[in-house]
Amino acid sequence: MRHAKDFHERRGFTYPILEGDHVIDCIYIYPGRLPGHDAEISSWVRESRAELDTAVREEFARWIHESWPFSSPSYAGRAQGAPKA
Repeated sequence: MRHAKDFHERRGFTYPILEGDHVIDCIYIYPGRLPGHDAEISSWVRESRAELDTAVREEFARWIHESWPFSSPSYAGRAQGAPKA
C-alpha cells in the first residue's frame, strides 16, 4: 500500500515488469536524498529471472534519461527484499 499511496500523492513512483501475472522486476523512483541528485532510482529483478538484470537496468536508465525531467538521478542500486521465486 505504501507505493500506491506515494504514487497517488505524487511522492514516488513504482513500475513493475510483468511476465504473465507475475512481477519479475520493479523500478522505484523517489526524490533524491543525496546532495546534487534530483531523483533516487532503485530496482530489483526476481532471482528466477536474473539473466534479465543487466538488460532491464540498461533499458530503465535509457527510459529515465529520455522520458523523465531529471538532470542528475542517483542509481541507488538494488532495492532490499526482492522476491526469490
